[in-house]
Amino acid sequence: MRLYTSIKRARACLAAAVLVALGAGICAHAAAPPLLGQIAIRPLTPQDIKDYSLTGQQLASGLSTVGLGQPAHLEALINIGIAPSNIVSVLWTLTNQPLGSAAVLAASPLGANVPTYKMVDRLSHQVADRKVLRPDVAGDYKVAVRIETVGSGTVVLEQTITAGTYLGEYVCKMCHSGGEVAENKHTPWSKTGHATFLTRAIDGLASDHYGKNCISCHTLGYDANTNAVNGGFDDVAKQLGWTFPLVLTNGTWAAMPTALQHLSNIQCENCHGPGSQHYFNMGDVSKISVSMGAGDCAQCHDSKNTHVKNAEWNNSRHAIAVEETEAGCARCHSAKGFANFTSGAPATATPYEVITCAACHDPHSATNTHQLRLTASVALADNKTVITEGGTGLMCMNCHMSRRDATNYVEITAGSNRYGPHHGPQTDMLMGVNAMNYGKVIPSSAHKDVVEDSCATCHMQAVASTNAAFTKAGGHTFSMTAPAVGTNGPIHLVGACVECHGDIESFDFARQDYDGDGVMEGVQTEVKGLMAKLAFLLPPVGVPKDNISITSSWTRPQLRAGYNYLFVLEDGSYGVHNLSYAVGLLKASIADLSGDANDDGLPDWWQIQYFGSANSLSAAPNAAPAGDNIPNWLKYGLGLNPLTPGIVLPDGVIWANAGQVGGTNMTDKVQIFTAAEVVYNTEAGKTYQLQAISSLDGGWKNVGEPVAGDGKAVSLVTPTRSNLQQFYRVQITP
Repeated sequence: MRLYTSIKRARACLAAAVLVALGAGICAHAAAPPLLGQIAIRPLTPQDIKDYSLTGQQLASGLSTVGLGQPAHLEALINIGIAPSNIVSVLWTLTNQPLGSAAVLAASPLGANVPTYKMVDRLSHQVADRKVLRPDVAGDYKVAVRIETVGSGTVVLEQTITAGTYLGEYVCKMCHSGGEVAENKHTPWSKTGHATFLTRAIDGLASDHYGKNCISCHTLGYDANTNAVNGGFDDVAKQLGWTFPLVLTNGTWAAMPTALQHLSNIQCENCHGPGSQHYFNMGDVSKISVSMGAGDCAQCHDSKNTHVKNAEWNNSRHAIAVEETEAGCARCHSAKGFANFTSGAPATATPYEVITCAACHDPHSATNTHQLRLTASVALADNKTVITEGGTGLMCMNCHMSRRDATNYVEITAGSNRYGPHHGPQTDMLMGVNAMNYGKVIPSSAHKDVVEDSCATCHMQAVASTNAAFTKAGGHTFSMTAPAVGTNGPIHLVGACVECHGDIESFDFARQDYDGDGVMEGVQTEVKGLMAKLAFLLPPVGVPKDNISITSSWTRPQLRAGYNYLFVLEDGSYGVHNLSYAVGLLKASIADLSGDANDDGLPDWWQIQYFGSANSLSAAPNAAPAGDNIPNWLKYGLGLNPLTPGIVLPDGVIWANAGQVGGTNMTDKVQIFTAAEVVYNTEAGKTYQLQAISSLDGGWKNVGEPVAGDGKAVSLVTPTRSNLQQFYRVQITP
C-alpha cells in the first residue's frame, strides 16, 4: 500500500509539471506565509504572577521606558501560520547601551506556558523566543533580533528601551501646566481620584482596610527588588527611614516628608515611565512612553478577586477588536482613534491599539463620571436623531450605531456582500430609529426611557466572585451572558431585568406568539422565528436558511427587507434592546414581500423577482413565459421557476387548460380543487385551535372548532381552492 501511494503521488506530480511551469503549482505544498514579526514588551501583572507561578518576579509595565533595575520582558512575535519547526534561528543582539552598562539580554523567566500578553495578539501571533533586559545605567538600550525560517524568509526587528529614574509630578508640572512648552495635563489630572488616592488613604479616608501592602499601587516607582534603585517611593522611604504608620488618621499625610509626598499617589510617571531622560533631554518625546495599552493599567487593576477590571476586559470583544486603519473606521476600532474623536481631533489608528482602558477613560481628566471620555450628545447617521439622555451609556453609543442613513442608503445602494447597516446598530435599535419602516409608525419598547445609564446599566452589572460568571460576564466584559459551564447552560445576567420584569432567569422569557407558529415561546426565540420567516421570502426564495447573502441581483423590495433583517441580526439582542421595534420591522418586511398590490393573486415579491415588475405582461397569473403552457399561478403554487421551460409537474398534480383533455374539447379551464391535511399532536388538558391565513400580514382565522387534547394526534382536512398559498398554525391554551 505504501509503495502504491508513493507511485500514485509521483505520477500526479509528474502530470502537474507542465501546470507548475505555467504558474499553477498543484502538487507542491501550500506556499509558506511570508514572515511577519514584531518585538513586544510584555507586561507582567499581579495576576500573571499568580496564574503562572512566577513568585518573586517583579511587575513590569510593558512600556518602552523603564526604571533602572526593572525588567523589560522582550518577546519576538511572528505570525501564527508559521510552523515552529520551520524556525531555524532566533538571534538576539544588544546593539547599543549606555557607557558603563553591564546589562545583558538574559534568558526570560517566562516559561512556554505563559502566553503573550495582548488577547488580540494571541489570535494572530506566536512567541518565537523571549529575553529579559534589566537596565543598570540611565540611557537608551537598542535591541535587535534576527529570525530566520524555512520557506518564509528572514526578518530583523529592532526595539529601543529607555531607562531612567523617577522625578515626581512636581517636576512634570514645570512644563505640563500649560503655556507655550506643552499642553496643560497637570491641572486636570490633579482633580482626578488618582492624584489624591494615597493622600486620602493614609489619612484613613479611602478605605477601612488600607494597609502597607497597598501602597505599591498608589505611589511612584515602588519596587522592593534590591536591584531596582531608581528614585522610586520605596528607595526614598528607605533613605529617610519612613515606615508605614500603624494608625491611619487625619494628619498622617501632612506629617509625611515632602520628598515622599512628591512620589505619592498615581501620577504621570506611573503611566508614562520614569521621566529623567525625557526631562534632561529637553522634553525629547522619544524618551518617554505614551501608550494606550492595557498592560500599564493592569499593574494595579489585575489581581483577583478584588481588582478584576483587566481580567474582565481580557474576556471582552474590545480586547480582540478587528484592526481597521482607515480614518472613518479608526474612530471606533482604535484606542487612539476613539480618544481623538471624542476630543474633536482627527481620528487616527497610529499607533494601533485595540479598545483599551485609555480609549474610554481619560487618565488626565475627572470632568466626567469614572473619567469617561463622554460627549455631551450622540448624533446618529439618520441625520435627525440626537441623543442627550443615556447616562454613562452615551459613551458606548458613539460607536455602537449604524453608519448608514437607512432611508437614503437603502433606496440608492446596490446589493453586495457589504450591504447593510454596518456592524453594531445597537443604539439605533434601542432608540427605535433608522431602519426601513415602510411609512408606518413602528412602536418602541420602554428601555430607552426607563434605564438610567442605558447600555452601562445592563452590560456592566457587578458579578460576585462566587458566581460562575465572574470575570466572564458583567463589568468590563460588557457581556450579559457567560458561556456554559459544565452541563449547565449559558448564564444570563438578569439582575438588571428583574426590577421591571419580575422573577426571570433568562432573557428569552415568553411574552406573546410573535412569529405566529401557534406556540408562545421566549421573546428571543420568537424574534428568531420571524427572522426565519423573512429569510424564507428572500433569495433564494422559498428556501429555509439561517442567514442571508445579499448580491447585486436583489430587487429594491428585497433590499429593504434584507436591510431590516441585518439590522436585527447585527443588533445581536434578538429583541432584548427593543422588542417592539424588532418585531415591528420584521413583520413590516414580511408583509411587504408577501404583498399583492395589483390584486392579481400572485405576491408582488415573486413577480418582481422573476419579471422585474409585478405589472409586466409576462408576470400575469395566466401567462406562461417559458412557452410550456404552464401558467405562472401554478408554478408559483408549486414553488417552480416560471422562466424555466420543459418543467415536468410533480406527481399528483393534475392540470388542464382550455383545449384538448383526453380527446375531448374543453370550453372551460378544468379546476382541480385542492385541500390540505393538517396533523398535530395533542396533550390531555390543553385545547387546540387550528388557524389559517393566506399571507403573513395579520388576520388569522379559525378553521373548525377548538379541539380538546387527549394525547393523540389530530388530523383535519381543509379546502384550499380559493388560495394560492395558505399558512397554518395551532394556538394552544392550557
